[in-house]
Amino acid sequence: MPDSLPTVPASRDLIQGWYVDHHRWLQGWLRRRMGNAFDAADIAHDTYERLLGKPNGELGDVREPRAFLTQIAKSLAANAFRRRCVEEAFLESLAHVPEDLAVSPEQQAIVLQALIELDRHLEALPAPVRQAFLMSQVDEMKQADIAEALGLSLATVKRHIARAVVHVCLLADAVP
Repeated sequence: MPDSLPTVPASRDLIQGWYVDHHRWLQGWLRRRMGNAFDAADIAHDTYERLLGKPNGELGDVREPRAFLTQIAKSLAANAFRRRCVEEAFLESLAHVPEDLAVSPEQQAIVLQALIELDRHLEALPAPVRQAFLMSQVDEMKQADIAEALGLSLATVKRHIARAVVHVCLLADAVP
């Protein structure tokens, strides 16, 4: 079978069946995990929306729909939590900006979206690479100090930072 065949979207009947059978349970599980019904409803919705984008063959083999739904929902909840942390840190930093230097709400939204996107891409890096990069860029630490703090060689720290810089630069090139 050629690799160029298009993937068949997930069966709406299968997803509708899962929705009918498991939506109430998933939303309750998320409500307990997230602490509020609004976030739970959003993530439950996003979970089923994510299912619609999956290839049909991938869902047909699922024997435990609740476990599968939980896995997707956990990932979405973690992403929501990370976005919320980035947003809170950004808003906290804005609180310390003098009024005459304040940016418009539109500019705030653009910067916040860029920060969330940057955070998402940095999350894709291995933890030591991301940590070395953040220590150099955010904490303004010297590479020798980073090597000592992380228990790595200076050469490894330099490779980690270079890898992260290339990753961030490729991200910048991909942004329209």
